[in-house]
Amino acid sequence: MTIRLEQPGDYREVENLTREAFWNVYRPGCTEHYVLNQYRSNPNFVHELDLVMEEDDRIMGHIMFSKAELVLDDGTRRSSWTFGPISIHPDYKRKGYGLKLLNYALEKARAMGIGFLCMEGNIGFYRHAGFDLASKKGIHYHAEPRDAEVPYFLAQELIPGWLKNNGIIEATYCPPRGYFVADENAEAFEAYEATFPEKVKLRLPGQLV
Repeated sequence: MTIRLEQPGDYREVENLTREAFWNVYRPGCTEHYVLNQYRSNPNFVHELDLVMEEDDRIMGHIMFSKAELVLDDGTRRSSWTFGPISIHPDYKRKGYGLKLLNYALEKARAMGIGFLCMEGNIGFYRHAGFDLASKKGIHYHAEPRDAEVPYFLAQELIPGWLKNNGIIEATYCPPRGYFVADENAEAFEAYEATFPEKVKLRLPGQLV
């Protein structure tokens, strides 16, 4: 198993991998592959953390990171970061590959000076990589009541004391606009989706949409 930077020649394979990984997980079908497709030209995209995982010369995992912002109570904005989608091909899921890829990426992010990450995900998985409820650090999710303990909104200080050292006691987080590109450009997304083999969209228990 190897982890390396994604190359332009990998793009279509990685987008197909992402589509396979997220199909019918959070909604009928998925949009994560289009988010990735559009994000590579987004100024918030962190190219140094655009990583693929290979096994037997096959790309079976991918992760990407984005710059983000925290908004303090006085309106001041502070730089932060987020990540995702993180994709593991269905053939390799539940074998520990996702955690290996994530931990590798987090170590690389820490070495780059990235001090704080917010993200949305399942704490049952992400706690194994050091994440906890963001509310415990005074970071609130924009779409939930300020006093709510949001179970899917997670955070981690990669560099201990980063929040305090940047004058952050409480702040609000909103995902970068780039993550909403499929909803904001529905026709462009449908045209892009039509370039992939047809798959059946299913409404399943546990989906968010």
